[in-house]
This record gives sequence, structure tokens and C-alpha cells, in this order.
Amino acid sequence: MGMPIAAERRLLSEDELGPVARSHYPELESLSRDQLIELARWLRARRARARDLVRHRRRASRGKADPRSPAPEFPSERGLTAKKQVFSHSLRRVNARLNHLLAEEKPAPGR
Repeated sequence: MGMPIAAERRLLSEDELGPVARSHYPELESLSRDQLIELARWLRARRARARDLVRHRRRASRGKADPRSPAPEFPSERGLTAKKQVFSHSLRRVNARLNHLLAEEKPAPGR
């Protein structure tokens, strides 16, 4: 299930909110194929960064990795996990739109 746009606004910074907002309909339909590919790359990079941060925090809390900050308490990764989900949902919308465009470009079978 998707996340409300208001929740996305709370989780994301200002520079992250713009591209994620472009992944929502109806603005998503107005993007060209090249713009969609660039947006998908950006979303993949942000999702991967959030995923890596969550993994590192979990490993550090178990004592398997060195903590990146000197703070003795490990903050909850719930916010980062939710942020990763926002990027994943956005990427899913962009990929669906890209697949739709590619299906339109493909010639009909038998012609």
C-alpha cells in the first residue's frame, strides 16, 4: 500500500521531495522517456543509500560493525526504513510508467 503524500513530506528533505513529487500522477505522465530514466536512476541511488545506512546501523547495534558516529545510543532506523519505502514506491511508479511507454513503442506482433 502506498504512503500518503503528507507522510512523504514529513520524511523527506526539501531536495528529495521534488523528484519524489514528480513520480506521482498526473505529473508522471508528462515526463519524457529520458526524464523517466534519469528519475529512476536518482531514485535507485537514494533507495540504495537509505538501505545501506539501515544495514550499517543494524550491524553496529549488534556490534558487528564500527559505529559511524561516536554516540553510544543507536537511534531507531524506523525513519530511514520509511524513507527507503518512499523511494521504493516512487521507483515502482516510475518503472511502471517506463514499462508502459516501452510497450507502446514496441511494434505489434504479426506486422
